[in-house]
Amino acid sequence: MEDDDMKHEWRKSEQAWYLPKEPTVLTLPRLNFITIQGQGDPNQPEFSEQIGALYPVAYDLRMALKRGELGDPYEYVVYPLEGVWTTTDGSRGVNLNKAALRYKIMLRQPDRLTEADFRASLQRVRAKKTNPWLDQIRWESYEEGLVLQTIHHGPFDDEPATFANLQQILKERRLQVRPTMGDYWHREIYLTDTRRTAPEKAKTVLRYRVEPTD
Repeated sequence: MEDDDMKHEWRKSEQAWYLPKEPTVLTLPRLNFITIQGQGDPNQPEFSEQIGALYPVAYDLRMALKRGELGDPYEYVVYPLEGVWTTTDGSRGVNLNKAALRYKIMLRQPDRLTEADFRASLQRVRAKKTNPWLDQIRWESYEEGLVLQTIHHGPFDDEPATFANLQQILKERRLQVRPTMGDYWHREIYLTDTRRTAPEKAKTVLRYRVEPTD
């Protein structure tokens, strides 16, 4: 195994992107993701199945890079799960209708990987695992650009209060929301594993793609 100092760890190398200490405006470059689209309440089993399709591919790609099968050996910590969200009925905040949620969940991939690497990985994973959502995984590159983000501490159901704070900051800084990845309203990055973390201890980055109002 490589020395830990040589491993790329997003928590250390990209703190500003993933661990904002306060509400922050920054500009993000074009990044690569593996993604799955879905619709409905994320508390239903289907959502867990979709996550269960993404991670085997992410770990297969990580090991291929670590072993030097795709160029010089490169070791990194798998990036956290992300999702972009909207609703089909326009509901938001305290009036959110979870059954109407539409989302795209994703895992970021290192810049040195290509879509061809992803397709080869997907083929390897299909040979080992059975998951109907494997056929729905896509490779996407996306440049989010200017964003406003903060960390939400606590259960997902308490997010409206944090979003209300972000809305106030938008007004103060003369910014407005631009839809992200098509017409999705906002992005969430899950810094803690909901399967192992009590809801009150959860940490989630909430992010708007923004532009000046003037």
